Amino acid sequence: MTNDQLTNKQNMIKITQKLKNQLWRLIIAVDYDYSRIAIADHELNDEILTLWLEDKQDFKNSLDECLQLDIKATEFARLIKTENLNSYEGNKMHPTKNFVYKARIEINAPLKWYQDDAAIIEQQWAREAMLKAILTQLVETEAAGSYE
Repeated sequence: MTNDQLTNKQNMIKITQKLKNQLWRLIIAVDYDYSRIAIADHELNDEILTLWLEDKQDFKNSLDECLQLDIKATEFARLIKTENLNSYEGNKMHPTKNFVYKARIEINAPLKWYQDDAAIIEQQWAREAMLKAILTQLVETEAAGSYE
């Protein structure tokens, strides 16, 4: 296994086979038009980010009818950090050598940033980035698996 494959495997979001099957059914139901998949609602606690997914062209009457996607909070935090959502490019002064350098400046730890610092739209972007990462991983791993 190459270093890239090992890194990709380590960065993969863990999804059960049952959930993979449910996601594929949703993808097929939206005719592979991922922009039709909407996050109907969400909830975050210390351990799990829950996203309820639905087809934008077939809104559900209750969350029970939506696809419930549970993601470990640690994986959501890793995505926030990887996507640099909780930091910005800025200048720092070296503490002892008195020179300025460019660096990523972290606003707060990923989940703390999401809960305390992020604007509502930034929280939405983070949830949508999580959904996109899961769908991308699902499609890429299934496609790669079919060529092996």
